[in-house]
Amino acid sequence: MAGSFVTGGAFPASLVPQPTKTLFDKNYLSIGDNDFNFTKQFLPEVYEKEVERYGNRTIGGFLRMVGAEMPMASDEVVWSEQGRLHVAYDDAVFANADSADKTLNITGHAIRANQTIIVSVGYATVRAFVTAVATDSIEAFPYDTANWPNAFLVATTVKVFVYGSEFGKGASGMSGSIDAGFQKFSNSPIILKDKYNINGSDTAQIGWVEVTSENGASGYLWYLKSEHETRLRFDDYLEMSMVESEKAAVAITDGAGQTVRGTEGLFSAIENRGLVFNDYDPTNGIGDFDVILQELDKQGAIEENMMFLDRATALGIDNMLASLNSYGAGGTSYGVFDNSSDMALNLGFTGFRRGSYDFYKTDWKYLNDAATRGLTQDIDGVLIPAGVSTVYDQTLGKNIQRPFCHIRYRASEADDRRMKSWITGSVGGNYTSDIDEMNVHMLSEGCLCVQGANNFILLKSIAD
Repeated sequence: MAGSFVTGGAFPASLVPQPTKTLFDKNYLSIGDNDFNFTKQFLPEVYEKEVERYGNRTIGGFLRMVGAEMPMASDEVVWSEQGRLHVAYDDAVFANADSADKTLNITGHAIRANQTIIVSVGYATVRAFVTAVATDSIEAFPYDTANWPNAFLVATTVKVFVYGSEFGKGASGMSGSIDAGFQKFSNSPIILKDKYNINGSDTAQIGWVEVTSENGASGYLWYLKSEHETRLRFDDYLEMSMVESEKAAVAITDGAGQTVRGTEGLFSAIENRGLVFNDYDPTNGIGDFDVILQELDKQGAIEENMMFLDRATALGIDNMLASLNSYGAGGTSYGVFDNSSDMALNLGFTGFRRGSYDFYKTDWKYLNDAATRGLTQDIDGVLIPAGVSTVYDQTLGKNIQRPFCHIRYRASEADDRRMKSWITGSVGGNYTSDIDEMNVHMLSEGCLCVQGANNFILLKSIAD
Protein backbone atom coordinates (compact mmCIF):
# COMPACT_ATOMS: atom_id res chain seq x y z
CA MET A 1 0.00 0.00 0.00
CA ALA A 2 1.39 3.42 -0.96
CA GLY A 3 1.89 5.97 1.74
CA SER A 4 -0.12 9.23 1.95
CA PHE A 5 -0.25 12.47 3.94
CA VAL A 6 -2.97 13.15 6.41
CA THR A 7 -5.32 15.78 5.00
CA GLY A 8 -5.00 19.19 6.65
CA GLY A 9 -1.51 18.73 8.06
CA ALA A 10 0.15 21.68 6.37
CA PHE A 11 -2.98 23.62 5.55
CA PRO A 12 -6.75 23.02 5.59
CA ALA A 13 -8.16 20.80 2.78
CA SER A 14 -10.29 23.69 1.55
CA LEU A 15 -7.18 25.76 0.73
CA VAL A 16 -5.15 25.28 -2.44
CA PRO A 17 -1.89 27.29 -2.62
CA GLN A 18 -1.28 29.08 -5.91
CA PRO A 19 2.13 29.50 -7.61
CA THR A 20 1.51 33.19 -8.26
CA LYS A 21 0.19 36.13 -6.19
CA THR A 22 -3.30 35.74 -7.65
CA LEU A 23 -6.63 36.08 -5.86
CA PHE A 24 -8.68 32.86 -6.03
CA ASP A 25 -11.46 31.55 -3.86
CA LYS A 26 -9.31 28.56 -2.89
CA ASN A 27 -6.31 30.50 -1.47
CA TYR A 28 -8.17 32.96 0.75
CA LEU A 29 -7.24 32.82 4.45
CA SER A 30 -10.23 33.48 6.69
CA ILE A 31 -9.13 34.76 10.09
CA GLY A 32 -12.67 34.55 11.38
CA ASP A 33 -12.90 30.84 10.54
CA ASN A 34 -9.59 30.16 12.34
CA ASP A 35 -7.99 28.88 9.16
CA PHE A 36 -4.72 30.18 10.60
CA ASN A 37 -3.39 32.19 13.51
CA PHE A 38 -2.43 35.60 12.19
CA THR A 39 0.02 36.34 14.99
CA LYS A 40 2.05 33.21 14.19
CA GLN A 41 2.28 33.97 10.49
CA PHE A 42 3.11 37.65 10.42
CA LEU A 43 4.72 40.04 12.90
CA PRO A 44 2.44 42.81 14.10
CA GLU A 45 3.51 46.43 13.70
CA VAL A 46 5.79 47.07 16.70
CA TYR A 47 6.90 50.46 17.96
CA GLU A 48 10.65 50.36 18.28
CA LYS A 49 10.96 52.93 21.01
CA GLU A 50 9.86 52.13 24.54
CA VAL A 51 7.09 54.41 25.81
CA GLU A 52 8.17 56.42 28.89
CA ARG A 53 4.88 55.86 30.65
CA TYR A 54 5.92 57.29 34.03
CA GLY A 55 8.45 59.88 32.88
CA ASN A 56 11.58 60.00 35.00
CA ARG A 57 11.00 57.16 37.45
CA THR A 58 14.02 57.68 39.70
CA ILE A 59 13.75 59.69 42.91
CA GLY A 60 17.50 60.12 43.47
CA GLY A 61 19.42 63.36 43.57
CA PHE A 62 18.13 64.85 46.83
CA LEU A 63 21.21 64.08 48.91
CA ARG A 64 23.54 65.18 46.13
CA MET A 65 21.81 68.57 46.27
CA VAL A 66 22.05 69.10 50.03
CA GLY A 67 25.26 67.38 51.07
CA ALA A 68 28.45 65.60 50.14
CA GLU A 69 29.96 62.13 50.19
CA MET A 70 33.15 61.25 52.06
CA PRO A 71 34.96 57.94 52.68
CA MET A 72 35.55 56.37 56.07
CA ALA A 73 37.35 53.25 57.24
CA SER A 74 35.51 52.29 60.45
CA ASP A 75 32.32 50.56 61.50
CA GLU A 76 31.14 53.74 63.20
CA VAL A 77 31.39 57.49 62.67
CA VAL A 78 31.42 59.63 65.81
CA TRP A 79 31.18 63.39 66.19
CA SER A 80 30.51 65.97 68.90
CA GLU A 81 28.25 68.99 68.71
CA GLN A 82 28.46 72.17 70.76
CA GLY A 83 26.11 72.69 73.66
CA ARG A 84 24.41 76.01 74.32
CA LEU A 85 26.59 78.84 75.61
CA HIS A 86 24.22 80.12 78.29
CA VAL A 87 22.77 78.34 81.30
CA ALA A 88 18.99 77.93 81.23
CA TYR A 89 16.36 75.50 82.49
CA ASP A 90 12.66 75.10 81.76
CA ASP A 91 11.83 72.51 84.43
CA ALA A 92 12.61 74.23 87.72
CA VAL A 93 10.15 73.78 90.57
CA PHE A 94 9.75 75.67 93.85
CA ALA A 95 10.27 73.31 96.77
CA ASN A 96 6.90 74.24 98.29
CA ALA A 97 4.28 76.96 98.33
CA ASP A 98 5.73 78.64 101.44
CA SER A 99 6.64 82.23 100.52
CA ALA A 100 9.38 82.18 103.13
CA ASP A 101 11.10 79.24 101.40
CA LYS A 102 13.32 80.51 98.58
CA THR A 103 14.41 77.05 97.32
CA LEU A 104 14.07 76.04 93.68
CA ASN A 105 14.68 72.40 92.71
CA ILE A 106 16.70 72.08 89.47
CA THR A 107 18.16 68.64 88.86
CA GLY A 108 21.88 68.63 87.98
CA HIS A 109 22.07 72.40 87.43
CA ALA A 110 25.19 74.51 86.71
CA ILE A 111 24.06 77.70 88.49
CA ARG A 112 26.56 79.13 91.00
CA ALA A 113 26.23 81.29 94.09
CA ASN A 114 26.25 85.08 93.50
CA GLN A 115 24.82 84.69 90.01
CA THR A 116 21.76 86.66 88.98
CA ILE A 117 18.86 84.90 87.31
CA ILE A 118 15.53 85.55 85.67
CA VAL A 119 12.64 83.30 86.68
CA SER A 120 9.46 83.27 84.61
CA VAL A 121 5.98 81.81 84.62
CA GLY A 122 4.05 82.52 81.45
CA TYR A 123 4.60 86.22 80.70
CA ALA A 124 5.50 87.12 84.30
CA THR A 125 9.21 87.43 85.18
CA VAL A 126 11.17 88.11 88.37
CA ARG A 127 14.91 88.91 88.67
CA ALA A 128 16.61 87.18 91.56
CA PHE A 129 19.96 86.71 93.31
CA VAL A 130 21.33 83.23 94.07
CA THR A 131 22.56 83.07 97.66
CA ALA A 132 23.37 79.35 97.92
CA VAL A 133 23.47 76.24 95.74
CA ALA A 134 23.25 72.49 96.22
CA THR A 135 23.57 69.65 93.72
CA ASP A 136 19.91 69.72 92.68
CA SER A 137 18.64 73.02 94.09
CA ILE A 138 19.37 76.70 94.54
CA GLU A 139 18.28 79.37 97.01
CA ALA A 140 17.24 82.58 95.25
CA PHE A 141 15.90 85.89 96.61
CA PRO A 142 13.86 88.25 94.39
CA TYR A 143 15.27 91.74 93.91
CA ASP A 144 12.03 93.72 93.81
CA THR A 145 9.93 91.95 96.41
CA ALA A 146 10.40 90.30 99.78
CA ASN A 147 8.72 87.08 98.76
CA TRP A 148 8.10 85.13 95.58
CA PRO A 149 4.65 85.76 94.04
CA ASN A 150 2.17 82.98 94.73
CA ALA A 151 1.80 82.23 90.99
CA PHE A 152 5.47 81.18 90.94
CA LEU A 153 5.22 79.06 94.09
CA VAL A 154 2.27 76.97 92.87
CA ALA A 155 3.33 76.67 89.22
CA THR A 156 4.02 73.15 87.90
CA THR A 157 7.36 74.34 86.48
CA VAL A 158 9.15 77.66 86.08
CA LYS A 159 11.83 78.75 83.63
CA VAL A 160 15.21 80.01 84.75
CA PHE A 161 18.24 81.48 83.00
CA VAL A 162 21.42 83.18 84.21
CA TYR A 163 22.05 86.74 83.04
CA GLY A 164 25.01 87.81 85.19
CA SER A 165 26.41 87.97 88.74
CA GLU A 166 26.91 90.40 91.64
CA PHE A 167 29.45 90.55 94.47
CA GLY A 168 29.79 92.77 97.49
CA LYS A 169 32.91 94.81 98.17
CA GLY A 170 35.88 92.76 99.27
CA ALA A 171 34.13 89.45 98.53
CA SER A 172 35.96 86.40 97.28
CA GLY A 173 35.79 85.45 93.61
CA MET A 174 33.34 83.15 91.84
CA SER A 175 33.18 79.65 93.23
CA GLY A 176 33.37 76.81 90.72
CA SER A 177 33.48 76.89 86.94
CA ILE A 178 31.49 75.60 83.98
CA ASP A 179 32.97 73.16 81.51
CA ALA A 180 32.06 73.57 77.87
CA GLY A 181 29.01 71.52 77.13
CA PHE A 182 28.83 69.19 74.15
CA GLN A 183 26.87 66.20 72.93
CA LYS A 184 28.32 63.11 71.34
CA PHE A 185 26.57 61.43 68.41
CA SER A 186 27.36 58.43 66.25
CA ASN A 187 26.01 56.44 63.34
CA SER A 188 26.94 53.15 61.71
CA PRO A 189 26.89 52.15 58.03
CA ILE A 190 24.58 49.53 56.62
CA ILE A 191 25.32 47.14 53.75
CA LEU A 192 22.91 47.17 50.81
CA LYS A 193 22.90 44.49 48.09
CA ASP A 194 20.99 43.64 44.92
CA LYS A 195 21.43 41.27 41.99
CA TYR A 196 20.27 40.78 38.41
CA ASN A 197 20.15 37.22 37.04
CA ILE A 198 19.64 35.80 33.55
CA ASN A 199 20.29 32.26 32.27
CA GLY A 200 22.73 31.60 29.46
CA SER A 201 20.11 30.51 26.92
CA ASP A 202 18.18 33.74 27.22
CA THR A 203 21.32 35.77 26.56
CA ALA A 204 21.32 34.33 23.04
CA GLN A 205 17.79 35.55 22.35
CA ILE A 206 18.73 39.06 21.39
CA GLY A 207 16.03 41.69 21.26
CA TRP A 208 16.82 45.35 20.70
CA VAL A 209 14.90 48.18 22.32
CA GLU A 210 15.64 51.88 21.96
CA VAL A 211 15.57 53.50 25.38
CA THR A 212 16.18 56.83 27.08
CA SER A 213 17.21 56.25 30.69
CA GLU A 214 16.89 58.48 33.72
CA ASN A 215 20.65 58.92 34.05
CA GLY A 216 20.93 60.57 30.63
CA ALA A 217 21.96 57.56 28.56
CA SER A 218 20.14 56.80 25.32
CA GLY A 219 20.44 54.19 22.57
CA TYR A 220 19.72 50.49 22.09
CA LEU A 221 19.80 47.82 24.79
CA TRP A 222 19.14 44.10 24.55
CA TYR A 223 18.88 41.53 27.34
CA LEU A 224 20.61 43.80 29.88
CA LYS A 225 17.69 46.25 29.74
CA SER A 226 16.40 44.71 32.95
CA GLU A 227 19.87 44.89 34.50
CA HIS A 228 19.95 48.58 33.64
CA GLU A 229 16.70 49.14 35.53
CA THR A 230 17.95 47.02 38.44
CA ARG A 231 20.93 49.35 38.72
CA LEU A 232 18.72 52.45 38.62
CA ARG A 233 16.48 50.94 41.27
CA PHE A 234 19.51 50.14 43.43
CA ASP A 235 20.73 53.74 43.09
CA ASP A 236 17.36 54.87 44.42
CA TYR A 237 17.58 52.36 47.28
CA LEU A 238 20.90 53.88 48.29
CA GLU A 239 19.28 57.27 48.71
CA MET A 240 15.99 56.07 50.15
CA SER A 241 17.87 54.07 52.79
CA MET A 242 19.76 57.19 53.86
CA VAL A 243 16.44 59.05 54.18
CA GLU A 244 14.25 56.37 55.76
CA SER A 245 16.50 54.08 57.83
CA GLU A 246 16.18 53.72 61.57
CA LYS A 247 18.40 52.22 64.25
CA ALA A 248 17.19 48.89 65.60
CA ALA A 249 15.83 49.13 69.15
CA VAL A 250 16.64 45.44 69.75
CA ALA A 251 19.00 43.05 67.99
CA ILE A 252 17.64 41.68 64.71
CA THR A 253 19.07 38.55 63.08
CA ASP A 254 18.89 37.93 59.34
CA GLY A 255 18.40 34.55 57.63
CA ALA A 256 22.13 33.85 57.74
CA GLY A 257 22.31 34.42 61.48
CA GLN A 258 24.02 37.81 61.15
CA THR A 259 23.01 40.79 63.30
CA VAL A 260 21.59 43.85 61.56
CA ARG A 261 21.69 47.12 63.48
CA GLY A 262 19.98 49.61 61.22
CA THR A 263 21.22 53.16 60.82
CA GLU A 264 19.85 56.62 61.56
CA GLY A 265 18.37 58.12 58.40
CA LEU A 266 17.30 61.70 57.77
CA PHE A 267 13.69 61.42 58.99
CA SER A 268 14.71 59.43 62.06
CA ALA A 269 17.46 61.93 62.95
CA ILE A 270 15.05 64.87 62.75
CA GLU A 271 12.41 63.08 64.81
CA ASN A 272 15.00 62.12 67.45
CA ARG A 273 17.13 65.29 67.59
CA GLY A 274 15.44 67.92 65.44
CA LEU A 275 12.15 69.78 65.12
CA VAL A 276 8.84 68.32 64.00
CA PHE A 277 5.99 70.60 62.90
CA ASN A 278 2.66 68.77 62.76
CA ASP A 279 -0.02 69.64 60.22
CA TYR A 280 1.54 72.72 58.66
CA ASP A 281 -1.21 74.34 56.59
CA PRO A 282 -0.24 77.17 54.21
CA THR A 283 -3.92 78.10 53.87
CA ASN A 284 -3.71 79.50 57.42
CA GLY A 285 -1.62 82.30 55.96
CA ILE A 286 1.74 83.50 57.19
CA GLY A 287 0.88 82.75 60.82
CA ASP A 288 1.91 79.09 60.79
CA PHE A 289 5.10 79.97 58.94
CA ASP A 290 5.98 82.58 61.53
CA VAL A 291 5.74 79.90 64.21
CA ILE A 292 8.48 78.05 62.32
CA LEU A 293 10.60 81.21 62.25
CA GLN A 294 10.20 81.68 65.98
CA GLU A 295 11.50 78.17 66.56
CA LEU A 296 14.44 78.74 64.22
CA ASP A 297 15.31 81.81 66.31
CA LYS A 298 15.64 79.54 69.35
CA GLN A 299 18.04 77.25 67.50
CA GLY A 300 20.99 78.16 65.28
CA ALA A 301 19.20 80.96 63.39
CA ILE A 302 20.85 79.87 60.13
CA GLU A 303 19.93 82.44 57.51
CA GLU A 304 19.56 80.27 54.40
CA ASN A 305 17.34 77.20 54.37
CA MET A 306 16.14 74.79 51.71
CA MET A 307 12.61 73.39 51.68
CA PHE A 308 11.86 70.09 49.92
CA LEU A 309 8.09 69.70 49.73
CA ASP A 310 5.34 67.53 48.36
CA ARG A 311 3.13 69.00 45.66
CA ALA A 312 0.22 70.06 47.88
CA THR A 313 2.44 71.90 50.37
CA ALA A 314 4.50 73.54 47.63
CA LEU A 315 1.36 74.84 45.90
CA GLY A 316 -0.04 75.97 49.24
CA ILE A 317 3.06 78.09 49.89
CA ASP A 318 2.82 79.50 46.35
CA ASN A 319 -0.76 80.53 47.06
CA MET A 320 0.21 82.00 50.43
CA LEU A 321 2.99 84.10 48.90
CA ALA A 322 0.80 85.19 46.00
CA SER A 323 -1.88 86.40 48.42
CA LEU A 324 0.71 88.46 50.31
CA ASN A 325 2.22 90.08 47.24
CA SER A 326 0.03 92.60 45.39
CA TYR A 327 2.58 92.84 42.60
CA GLY A 328 3.42 96.49 43.02
CA ALA A 329 0.18 97.96 44.31
CA GLY A 330 0.78 100.18 47.31
CA GLY A 331 4.58 100.03 46.97
CA THR A 332 4.90 96.29 47.77
CA SER A 333 8.49 94.99 47.59
CA TYR A 334 9.17 91.86 45.56
CA GLY A 335 12.06 90.87 47.82
CA VAL A 336 14.22 88.13 46.31
CA PHE A 337 12.60 88.84 42.92
CA ASP A 338 14.84 91.92 42.52
CA ASN A 339 11.73 94.11 42.67
CA SER A 340 10.72 92.84 39.25
CA SER A 341 7.00 92.36 38.73
CA ASP A 342 7.73 90.14 35.71
CA MET A 343 9.68 87.75 37.90
CA ALA A 344 7.11 87.82 40.69
CA LEU A 345 4.28 87.02 38.29
CA ASN A 346 5.84 83.59 37.86
CA LEU A 347 3.65 81.93 40.48
CA GLY A 348 6.01 78.97 40.91
CA PHE A 349 7.90 80.75 43.69
CA THR A 350 11.34 79.28 44.26
CA GLY A 351 12.74 81.71 46.83
CA PHE A 352 11.45 84.21 49.35
CA ARG A 353 12.58 86.08 52.45
CA ARG A 354 10.72 86.33 55.73
CA GLY A 355 12.17 88.09 58.72
CA SER A 356 15.92 87.52 58.63
CA TYR A 357 15.67 84.18 56.79
CA ASP A 358 15.93 83.20 53.13
CA PHE A 359 14.01 80.14 51.97
CA TYR A 360 14.49 78.25 48.73
CA LYS A 361 11.84 75.67 47.97
CA THR A 362 11.46 72.91 45.44
CA ASP A 363 9.26 69.90 44.84
CA TRP A 364 10.72 66.63 46.12
CA LYS A 365 9.74 63.83 43.79
CA TYR A 366 10.23 61.26 46.52
CA LEU A 367 7.24 62.74 48.38
CA ASN A 368 5.08 62.77 45.25
CA ASP A 369 5.82 59.45 43.52
CA ALA A 370 2.98 56.96 43.93
CA ALA A 371 5.47 54.13 44.50
CA THR A 372 7.34 55.88 47.35
CA ARG A 373 6.26 58.48 49.94
CA GLY A 374 3.46 59.66 47.67
CA LEU A 375 1.79 56.43 48.78
CA THR A 376 1.73 57.26 52.51
CA GLN A 377 0.95 61.03 52.72
CA ASP A 378 2.36 61.41 56.24
CA ILE A 379 5.38 63.57 55.30
CA ASP A 380 4.68 67.01 53.79
CA GLY A 381 8.27 68.19 53.49
CA VAL A 382 11.56 68.89 55.20
CA LEU A 383 13.48 72.09 55.89
CA ILE A 384 17.27 71.74 55.76
CA PRO A 385 19.81 74.46 56.62
CA ALA A 386 22.26 75.43 53.89
CA GLY A 387 26.00 75.70 54.46
CA VAL A 388 28.29 73.78 56.80
CA SER A 389 28.62 73.06 60.51
CA THR A 390 31.76 72.95 62.64
CA VAL A 391 32.06 69.76 64.70
CA TYR A 392 34.78 67.88 66.54
CA ASP A 393 35.77 64.70 64.69
CA GLN A 394 36.74 62.00 67.20
CA THR A 395 38.83 60.13 64.62
CA LEU A 396 40.82 63.12 63.36
CA GLY A 397 41.00 64.72 66.78
CA LYS A 398 40.21 68.25 65.58
CA ASN A 399 37.39 70.57 64.58
CA ILE A 400 36.25 70.13 60.99
CA GLN A 401 33.64 71.71 58.75
CA ARG A 402 31.08 69.42 57.17
CA PRO A 403 27.77 69.97 55.38
CA PHE A 404 24.92 69.64 57.85
CA CYS A 405 23.79 66.55 55.94
CA HIS A 406 26.33 64.25 54.28
CA ILE A 407 27.02 60.58 53.50
CA ARG A 408 29.97 58.55 54.76
CA TYR A 409 30.77 55.35 52.84
CA ARG A 410 33.26 52.58 53.56
CA ALA A 411 36.44 52.77 51.51
CA SER A 412 40.14 51.98 51.71
CA GLU A 413 43.07 51.79 49.33
CA ALA A 414 42.09 48.20 48.51
CA ASP A 415 38.32 48.50 48.27
CA ASP A 416 35.80 51.24 47.55
CA ARG A 417 32.35 50.21 48.74
CA ARG A 418 30.43 53.32 47.71
CA MET A 419 28.98 51.45 44.72
CA LYS A 420 30.50 48.07 43.81
CA SER A 421 29.41 45.96 40.84
CA TRP A 422 30.77 42.65 39.57
CA ILE A 423 29.67 39.74 37.30
CA THR A 424 29.77 36.02 38.04
CA GLY A 425 28.59 33.01 36.04
CA SER A 426 29.35 31.43 32.65
CA VAL A 427 28.42 34.28 30.31
CA GLY A 428 30.57 36.98 28.76
CA GLY A 429 33.94 35.42 29.58
CA ASN A 430 33.36 35.45 33.36
CA TYR A 431 33.67 31.70 33.84
CA THR A 432 33.42 31.64 37.62
CA SER A 433 31.04 28.70 38.01
CA ASP A 434 29.49 25.78 36.14
CA ILE A 435 26.04 27.36 36.29
CA ASP A 436 24.87 28.55 32.86
CA GLU A 437 23.83 32.05 33.84
CA MET A 438 24.98 35.62 34.34
CA ASN A 439 24.74 37.28 37.74
CA VAL A 440 25.31 41.02 38.06
CA HIS A 441 25.92 41.88 41.73
CA MET A 442 25.66 45.32 43.34
CA LEU A 443 26.77 46.37 46.82
CA SER A 444 27.14 49.53 48.86
CA GLU A 445 27.98 50.31 52.48
CA GLY A 446 27.42 53.71 54.06
CA CYS A 447 25.45 55.89 56.43
CA LEU A 448 24.08 59.42 56.69
CA CYS A 449 25.42 61.99 59.15
CA VAL A 450 22.89 64.65 60.18
CA GLN A 451 24.78 67.27 62.17
CA GLY A 452 23.06 70.13 63.92
CA ALA A 453 19.72 68.34 63.62
CA ASN A 454 18.13 70.99 65.85
CA ASN A 455 18.16 73.25 62.77
CA PHE A 456 16.19 70.75 60.65
CA ILE A 457 12.38 70.75 60.52
CA LEU A 458 10.20 67.82 59.47
CA LEU A 459 6.72 68.78 58.28
CA LYS A 460 4.37 65.93 59.17
CA SER A 461 0.69 65.22 58.72
CA ILE A 462 -1.13 63.62 61.63
CA ALA A 463 -4.54 62.00 61.82
CA ASP A 464 -7.41 64.27 62.76
